[in-house]
Amino acid sequence: MPRTWLVLLALAACNEQAPVAPPAAGGRVELVAAPAAGELAEYVAQEIARGSREQVPIVVYVGATWCEPCRDFHAAVERGALDAALGPMRFLEFDLDRDGARLKAAGYTSDLVPLFARPLADGRASGTQTDGVRAGGRYVDQLTPRIKALFGT
Repeated sequence: MPRTWLVLLALAACNEQAPVAPPAAGGRVELVAAPAAGELAEYVAQEIARGSREQVPIVVYVGATWCEPCRDFHAAVERGALDAALGPMRFLEFDLDRDGARLKAAGYTSDLVPLFARPLADGRASGTQTDGVRAGGRYVDQLTPRIKALFGT
């Protein structure tokens, strides 16, 4: 195993974050609509276990229907525009207005959307996150390197 992978695995273990390999270019980016009810951390933990088996990193994504950058990000994922830059990666999509209380209970908090967070193995927030964008458009271009940075790439 190359030394870089060992360092990344050791860092992940120290942070108790979900044990997955860093994203590799060329896979498919997926958006998975989170259920509207139920215990959020438990759901995220189940998805982390599935992602670990499939070697697909999991990101908690919080957006809102009124958020223009969120709509742009969603559209870019749907048309496959982020596959080469981010994939494989699975975004668990939550709506701030619908899921706000559940997100807060699991530690996913921010004053800004979109929010992208790398969860802990138990499904709770790790604190490794990025949120919001600068005004002026090109939102997906702003978000892509910040999402990659969640995994140290």
